[in-house]
Amino acid sequence: MDLGLASKVALVTGSTAGIGFATAEALAREGARVIVNGRTEERVETAVSLLRKSIARSDIQGIAADVATAEGCASVIRAHPEVDVLVNNMGIFEPKAFEEIPDVDWLRFFEANVLSGVRLSRHYVRGMRSRNWGRIVFVSSESGLQIPTEMIHYGVTKTAQLAVARGLAETLTGTQVTVNSVLPGPTSSEGVDRFVAQMAHSSGKDAATVEHEFFETARPTSILKRFATTAEVAAMITYVCSEQASATTGAALRVDGGVVRAIA
Repeated sequence: MDLGLASKVALVTGSTAGIGFATAEALAREGARVIVNGRTEERVETAVSLLRKSIARSDIQGIAADVATAEGCASVIRAHPEVDVLVNNMGIFEPKAFEEIPDVDWLRFFEANVLSGVRLSRHYVRGMRSRNWGRIVFVSSESGLQIPTEMIHYGVTKTAQLAVARGLAETLTGTQVTVNSVLPGPTSSEGVDRFVAQMAHSSGKDAATVEHEFFETARPTSILKRFATTAEVAAMITYVCSEQASATTGAALRVDGGVVRAIA
């Protein structure tokens, strides 16, 4: 299937590793001109180099900027004032008991997970509207539907992303600009792999046992009973960025392995 992404300019935030990197790779394989983003020059350069080596004749650029800040978003916009596809992937998470989450953490999570996408979308949607074509994707989480008790602040920001995406989609009624959310479940990303390794080390168990116990206790409703791969999540993101997904907008699309017990 031709996804109609050849020569489209796509910005993927937080794309030096994990779901973001897999999404950048998938978009580049479809012929999109991809802008990789991360917080440091070193990580951005490494990711760009890997993508250029693995995908012949790809058009990959990079921008080092912390989009969790207003200045970071402004830096990205100055360097790349127009894009056709915006994937708001950058996000942070941290398990912490509710009574131990101070105001500063609530504000930090909201600025990183919500305002980053708001700031970039607010700018790029203008060009998309004027060209009457564009794709905006918020990478949320199943935690936005089922708030995890071990990190309530994270879940709240993921719920907020769903609200922003749906509201923005409705402001684009009658246009060829779509806005959607993709909700990964537990995914084998850089941060999760590090968390599993730490748990395995502290408990004296192997990673496979830790993964099994995680799904038995923390995500017992999972049908998949394993971590999704970043490529599996990226496949959904890439599809909703495509020309073929032109009738999908205002949607919250789950790639959660069946964790959310719902039929819609």
